[in-house]
Amino acid sequence: MTSTPALSPAPGDRFRLKNLFTLAPSNGDHWVGLRAGLGVLLPLLLLIALGRLDLAPYVVFGAFVGIYSRVPGHLDRLLMQLKAGGLMWLVVLLAWFSGSFLVRGANDPAGVWLLVGATTLVAGVASVLAGLLRLRPAGSMFHIFAFAAISSMPAQPPLGEGMFAATATIFLSLVLGQLGRLAPLHRTPWQVTPAPPLSRRMSRAIWQEGLAYMLAAGAAGAVAALVSGPLGMGHTYWAMVAAVVPLAGKSTRHRLVRAVHRVLGTGAGLILMALIVLLQPQPWVAVLIIGLMQFLAEVFVTRNYFWAQLFVTPLALVGTSLGKPLTTGILYDRAVETLIGVVIGVIVVVLMNAASRPQEHRVHILEAP
Repeated sequence: MTSTPALSPAPGDRFRLKNLFTLAPSNGDHWVGLRAGLGVLLPLLLLIALGRLDLAPYVVFGAFVGIYSRVPGHLDRLLMQLKAGGLMWLVVLLAWFSGSFLVRGANDPAGVWLLVGATTLVAGVASVLAGLLRLRPAGSMFHIFAFAAISSMPAQPPLGEGMFAATATIFLSLVLGQLGRLAPLHRTPWQVTPAPPLSRRMSRAIWQEGLAYMLAAGAAGAVAALVSGPLGMGHTYWAMVAAVVPLAGKSTRHRLVRAVHRVLGTGAGLILMALIVLLQPQPWVAVLIIGLMQFLAEVFVTRNYFWAQLFVTPLALVGTSLGKPLTTGILYDRAVETLIGVVIGVIVVVLMNAASRPQEHRVHILEAP
């Protein structure tokens, strides 16, 4: 499919300091950023007006469907977003049941381990489904984040209300993805770009990647759960999200470069987040920050992963803390759990490389979002 985004600049797949400041050419990234930013901003503003910020996580993760709008053809884009929206809807639904009947909050020690186990399964299954559905961005990073964040909520809204919020936000993302058809100059032919059939090797690679996602997410979650008490951490699943980031690369070297960019970008993002914490913004200001950070993250994510993380970090932290006072504790949690996750992810990448055939014969299914 033509939806595969460009890779962050990493000449020779080697980490060089200058690459942190090198941007790949733009490919209409501002349009994707505008769709994704409006897709999360407008529903959150409505929730503030209605006094229902308890539904914010359902809106935030439903809006993730806008990230899958990086497809040139309008019909291709619609089909991509429908598949992505269906999978995200299912993940959010399972997260509600998990949070209501299984996890019972992330502060319960037993709940933490149940959350790690359930999220590990989601990491593997969603990765395989994303591969079979040809989703771009590939992998299950967004599904891990959505499932764990909603499951760990201390109180769940009524099922109908939560799923209505998610469904309406997904529908809005679909509409925003098609607005370009209103302008004749931007309208594309209403036709599908055929995708090559999945070969046996590609199918095998998809299942292998799913296993790698389970291994990385599960190991990172287990380590984070073990040290969460002594280190005083409260967001174990952030380590699971960080652990799968290196897996979405086109080669072993590129995956390791992504890991470095994740750590350095998160560190820079935490400085920006510290300024936001000092401001203690009102909810409507926090929502504006979320929309802006979503826009900037999509503008940079295919051009330079380090710069994208500068904006992804406050986006994630403000988004998961909406309606609650911002504290410096989330900065500490993000830093420590990112390090744990990235280290585990790098170990999994090294193991994958050691167990694979020579690199020139490998089938690369996942590419950087």
